[in-house]
Amino acid sequence: GSEMCIRDRYPPIEPYDSGELLVGDGHRMYWETSGNPEGKPVVFLHGGPGSGTSPWQRRFFDPEVYRIVLLDQRGCGRSTPHASAPDVDLRFVTTAHLIADIELLRRNLGIERWQVFGGSWGSALALAYAQAHPDAVSELILRGIFTLRRAELEWFYEGGAAALFPDLWEEYIAPIPVLERSHMIEAYHRRLFDPDPAVHEPAAVAWSRWEASTVTLRPDAAQIEAMSDPHTATAFARIENHFFVNRGWWTEGQLIAGVDGIRHIPTVIVQGRHDVCTPMMTAWDLHTAWPEAEFVVIDDAGHSATEPGIQRALRAATDRFAG
Repeated sequence: GSEMCIRDRYPPIEPYDSGELLVGDGHRMYWETSGNPEGKPVVFLHGGPGSGTSPWQRRFFDPEVYRIVLLDQRGCGRSTPHASAPDVDLRFVTTAHLIADIELLRRNLGIERWQVFGGSWGSALALAYAQAHPDAVSELILRGIFTLRRAELEWFYEGGAAALFPDLWEEYIAPIPVLERSHMIEAYHRRLFDPDPAVHEPAAVAWSRWEASTVTLRPDAAQIEAMSDPHTATAFARIENHFFVNRGWWTEGQLIAGVDGIRHIPTVIVQGRHDVCTPMMTAWDLHTAWPEAEFVVIDDAGHSATEPGIQRALRAATDRFAG
């Protein structure tokens, strides 16, 4: 309930500054800063890819200690052009572009080093960013580890998780003809990038509802409703699918193999035991490759950062690194 949220997260705050960064290729990236302008810098990397940021995400950080930077990655949230546009072009929305955008923002804000905080896709982007720019990262806080390996994508989008959610799986596969169901990500790709809203919107809503319905330990009606908005769902589903078809532009296992370059960075890994979207196998593999990082398993939690146990662990990590 609300009482728990107040204890697990800091009170709501408003940004003291925000803007749109021209990142090139016709893209503008929304960013905002809140908390203490003279404080310890932290950048929040949202999930999806394609979900954008929300005001509640500022609340993982003590606003008296941290200078809190949120950004909406290319194509989603308040960044433009939005990937829901009928004539969407995602050629310039890749992992390399997102990493370059984060670096451009860091330099524009005059930040030498910052804490990088990311969950789900944000954990993948945080690992990739840290491996590309280790000197810019003071600490890492990673939640719901996701690295886009084949087994991870197949588990959630090609049928593994249907073992736990057969009822919801039927809704996810419904828009796809039976003969195309052996390659769901590809079949969705064809529909999501069809310019006709009558084709791409129902597909986007089905894709997004599958995720929204499985991210929490217990169903969260408000989250499912929010993710069912066609404008939001279209950008989210298109960007996710685009990254998954391209496997993040990484070689298989690249992010975990690249741990040697960031082993020295103080890191906390937080994982829900009952995470159906990014199952604990990936967090475990990262932990095995990187035993120096603190590994926190929340036994009564799923995937979402809104899970009470996960919230508490994330806040404990930001508080510990606040010094």
